Order: sequence, then C-alpha cells, then structure tokens
Amino acid sequence: MATEKLFNKSSLQNSKKDGLTFKERIAALGNLPEFFRMVWQTSPAMTISNLLLRIVRSAIPLAMLFVGKLIIDQVVHISKTPQHPNLTLIWKLVVLEFVLAVSSDLLNRVITLIDSLLGDLFSKHTSIQIMAHAATLDLDQFEDAVFYDKLERARQQTIGRTILLSQVMSQLQDLITMGFLAAGLIVFNPWLILLLLLAVIPSFMGESYFNDRSYALTRGQTPERRELDYLRFLGASDETAKEMKIFDLSGFVIDRFATLSDRFYIANKKLSIQRSTWGTFFALLGTAGYYGAYIVIILDAVSGKVTIGELTFLAGSFRQLRTLLEGILNRFTAVSQGAIYLRDFFEFFEISPRIKTAAKSLPFPKPIQQGFTFENVGFQYLHSDRWANRHLNFTLYPGEKLALVGENGAGKTTLVKLLSRLYDPTEGRILLDGIDLKEYDLADLRMNLGIIFQDYIRYQMSFSQNIAVGNIKEKDNNPLIHSAAHQSLADMLAEKLPAKYDQVLGKRFAKGVELSGGEWQKVALARAYMKDAQLLILDEPTAALDARAEYEVFQRFSELTRGKSAVLISHRFSTVRMANRILVLEKGELVEIGSHQELLKKKGRYAELFNLQAMGYR
Repeated sequence: MATEKLFNKSSLQNSKKDGLTFKERIAALGNLPEFFRMVWQTSPAMTISNLLLRIVRSAIPLAMLFVGKLIIDQVVHISKTPQHPNLTLIWKLVVLEFVLAVSSDLLNRVITLIDSLLGDLFSKHTSIQIMAHAATLDLDQFEDAVFYDKLERARQQTIGRTILLSQVMSQLQDLITMGFLAAGLIVFNPWLILLLLLAVIPSFMGESYFNDRSYALTRGQTPERRELDYLRFLGASDETAKEMKIFDLSGFVIDRFATLSDRFYIANKKLSIQRSTWGTFFALLGTAGYYGAYIVIILDAVSGKVTIGELTFLAGSFRQLRTLLEGILNRFTAVSQGAIYLRDFFEFFEISPRIKTAAKSLPFPKPIQQGFTFENVGFQYLHSDRWANRHLNFTLYPGEKLALVGENGAGKTTLVKLLSRLYDPTEGRILLDGIDLKEYDLADLRMNLGIIFQDYIRYQMSFSQNIAVGNIKEKDNNPLIHSAAHQSLADMLAEKLPAKYDQVLGKRFAKGVELSGGEWQKVALARAYMKDAQLLILDEPTAALDARAEYEVFQRFSELTRGKSAVLISHRFSTVRMANRILVLEKGELVEIGSHQELLKKKGRYAELFNLQAMGYR
C-alpha cells in the first residue's frame, strides 16, 4: 500500500512537472537543427537523396489531379459530339497519369528504403555516441539513480529518433504538397481554405492535448519502468536462475512485476479511452467540414461556375488537402513530442565528468620514486551523509606490498578506487612522488595500474578476449595473452577447453562453456598481467580459490611483483601476512598500520581479527 501511494505520488509530481504548453512545444522544435546535424553526420549522401526525392514526390498529387481533370473534361466534351470522336488526347493523358502513378509508387518505395537505411545508421551512430560519452563519465555518476534515469531515456532515444527522422521528412514533403494543392484550390475558390482550417484545427488541438498528457505520464514512470526491466531480468536470466529456484523467488518477482504492469495498464487505459472518445468527436467535426465544402463545390458545378473536371479536381484537392493538413497538424504534435524527447537525449550529453586530465598533465613517473601519499583523504558518496573514508594519512612506498584489512563496509575498495582515480577525494589529496595525482595524465595513470576487483565481469566472450580486456589495445597480441595466462595459472585451464584460447566462455551463446568460480578468478587475474604496470591492485583476488590454488597464485604473484608496488585486499590472513605492511580500516578510518608481527604485538584491532579467524582452524 505504501509503495502504491509512493508510485502514485511520484507519477503525479512528474506529470505536473513535465506537462507541456504549446509554447514549450514550439520551443522544443529548436532541438531539431542539432538533431539534423547528427543525421547529416550519419550519412550526407542519404540525407540529400532523401530530401530531393521527397520534393519530387510532393508535386505528383497535384499533377495527377490536374491530369484527371483534363481527362474528365475531354470525356465530357467528346460525349457532347459523339459523331467524330478523337480519343488520342485522352489516351495520352491516361498514359501520363499511369506514369505518374507508377512514379509515385516507385518514389515512395525508394524513400521508405532510404528512411529505413538512414534510420539504422542513425541508431548505430547515436548508440556509439552514448557509449563513448558514458565511458568519459565518473564512476560515482553511475551510482546515482537520477543519472540512471537520464541514461535510460537517452538509450530509448536511439531507436525512437529514427521514427522522428521519418516524421520530420514526411512533414516537409506534405507541406510542399499542400503548397501545390492550395495554390490550385485558391485559383478556383479561396474560401474553401478557410473552411478546411475550421474543420481540421479542433482535431489538432485535441491530439496535442492528449500527446502532452501521454508524454508527462511516460516521463513520470521512468524510475518504475526501470524497476520493471530489472524484475524482467530477475525472472528470466542465467545469472539469477540459481537463487530464483533455491529461494523460490519466482512468485514474489512475478507478483511485483504484475502489480507494476497493472498500474501502467490502468493509467494508460484511462488516457487511451479519453483520447479515443474525444478523437471520435473531433473526427466527426472534420468530416462535417469536408462535406460542407463538397456541397459548395457541387452547387458551383450545378450552377455552371465550374466544369465537371474542375468539380473532380476541387473535390480531390480539398479531400487530399484535408487529409494532408490533418496529418501535418497531428504529426506536428508527434514531431514536437519527439523534439521534446530530444531534450532527454541532449541532456545526457550535457552531463560532464568531474574527473578529467589536467590541461598540462604530467606523464606517469617511470619508475616511481617516492610512492603514493594520502594526506588527510576523505571520500563521501553522492547523496550520502556517511563518509566512506576519512582522515587517511599514509604512504605506499615504491616496491612495497600493502594489505588492506577490515570488515565489510570498512572502506577498503573505496580506498583503491581513490588510488586509481575512479574517485577523487572529497577532502584532502593524494600525491604521487610529491605531486597531486590530479596533475597526471589520466590514461597514463591507469595504464600503469593493474587492478582486478572482486566483482570483476565474466565476459561472454572468448577465453583470449576475457584476458585481453586487461589491456584491450593488445587484443591481437597472442604471446602476451598466453604469458598473462601462464602468470595467473590460467594457461592450464585453457589447454583443457575444446577450442583452447578461442573457446567462448559462459552459456549465453552457442557452444559456450561455463567455468567454476575459481577458474573464472584465474582468468580475471590474468588481466592484471596484461600490462607492465608499476602498481598492482588485487581486491579479494583468491576468494573463489581453494587453499592450494591460493598459495600457488600468491607465490607466483610475489615473484612477478618483485620491485613493483602492490595493494592486496583480503579477508584471509594467510594472504595478508605476506605483505610488507598491513593497513587496518574501521568505519572508513585508518586505525592501525604495520607489519604482521608488529600488529600482533600491539594486540589491537588486527590482532583481534587474526585471533578470531585462527580460532576457526583449531
């Protein structure tokens, strides 16, 4: 019940906030120039071809109506003098109308084809732009729900904007066609244009109103729709299937999915019924206006003011004008709607990272001379009152192996993210060889760090590619990949696989092979050896390994990092005691630092945790 109230309140607030006026719609059209700049970048040749073909196509309806008028007038003329009929002109006009009809169909098919191809290219172009821009943003931005809403709306636009492209081009084509038809109509009876507007405008206003409400409703539902997508993922995914079965969660997930879906259905149903009812009423007004004009034209024909051919020309022109005007006005609502959604798309690109490379950045020192120094460093996550780390003061010396110890949530992973500049300190600073870390080139810094987090990704790619992600520029360097696998002890695993290093891992794709947790961990560890990094950071690197495998990995690790700095995060004290120094964190703050023996002698927090773990082996 509480969730339902929250949903209704959230949607209502967003609806009020995002309701749109006609003025805002007009203003939204200002997004179209930037949109077409992106379309032009996608394919200049296709954009020009599309425009030219539509201009030619827009002249055909008037030409066909005029040829039809000539045919009917000629038929009437011949019918009055049947003694010596000359049908030559009629057959020429019929052939001309046939050519125009075939040309119209051919042009429509070519335009539709170009629309489709250009739309696919545009979708690809914008998807790449979104991924490229997302890659520049800060890690903590991805941990913010408001950011995720913007990202989700931007993703949706990569597909929806291909429709907008076709709509805008069709709008332009119809406007040109209307210009031709209106010119012909004005020559015979300019009052018909006024009657046409009176018949169509009410329908346009109604569509505009309901499109506004539809936009507000859709935008207001964005957070809940993300939850719906998440529930859909939970209910049908290889990653969640194990726990869904063992905890019998399917009923809970399905019920929640059904509850949310029903709310969306009820809200959309109410709006759809109102839209359909009013739409029917406005359509009746439009039809009445059309037949009013038809009566005027018939009366003119009866009184002899216009010929029968002119009657068909005027009736056809008015009918097509009405259809075109309705389409243009209603499409204006859709186009302005799409232009408003473009605001969501462009808003995402306006988000800029705070962590950037300095204008005059320094290259990473090779080798490191003094090490990394934390000076009163503190970090606080966005929208959080709690400090993840605070008052950190210590130095990681060149060639030193430093272990981080502390309970879950003590700030160990946050500390190494600060060290690798995935985060910047909220307070204090981190120095590298006496210079603020922010002064170094960001790409060069990360190139000199080899880091594997405990929540590493299991890529549904080949064995070789899973290792190469540690230094993707070397994805084709097979000797380096094999060497990295050998160093992490993953090479023996590769030899057992059917396709060796080309074996696809994971079950998402055909012929994929799933690995055990320990096997995946060896593959992930190999990524750290893909670079000649001066600092290696391993966050719980052996959590899924048995005792023997862990011992072998760390013996190898100790040999391979000789002369290099390393940071280890582990809950196993058999691993921790191999480090030169151990830094103990509690609630994000440094409480102890020293070697294993020194900390045991202090009988402080480290000794307490060590003895607690040791008791488990007695």
